[in-house]
Amino acid sequence: MRFCELMRRGGALGDVRLLGPKTVKLMRANHLPGGRDLADISVSMFSEATYRGVGFGLGFATTTDVARTGIAGSQGEYWWGGAASTAFWIDPVEDVSVVFLTQFMPSSLYPIRRELRTMVNAAIIDSKA
Repeated sequence: MRFCELMRRGGALGDVRLLGPKTVKLMRANHLPGGRDLADISVSMFSEATYRGVGFGLGFATTTDVARTGIAGSQGEYWWGGAASTAFWIDPVEDVSVVFLTQFMPSSLYPIRRELRTMVNAAIIDSKA
């Protein structure tokens, strides 16, 4: 969670700055060739995600097109998911960080991460978007 908070705050945690804001922005930008999304160039082999509207930055998946993802969220959200359905995501628009720890395998069996993201986004009443 501290790592997510560091990233959400633009590279600083408390009074300690580990990354510059421009570095964080570069890390979460889509670096796929031609601005394509993961669905264009990969196959989801273990995840429940389809990767439409999702690019990839320097260490994170990132939302490039909210409508294509089919999940209520924000442009520029970035995240990582693990094989046992673990996940974290950071929404810089809503100023939210989430860490989800579980051991549910295979993650393609049930869309638990998708449902969690839907519930968290539905709970945001004063949206900044």
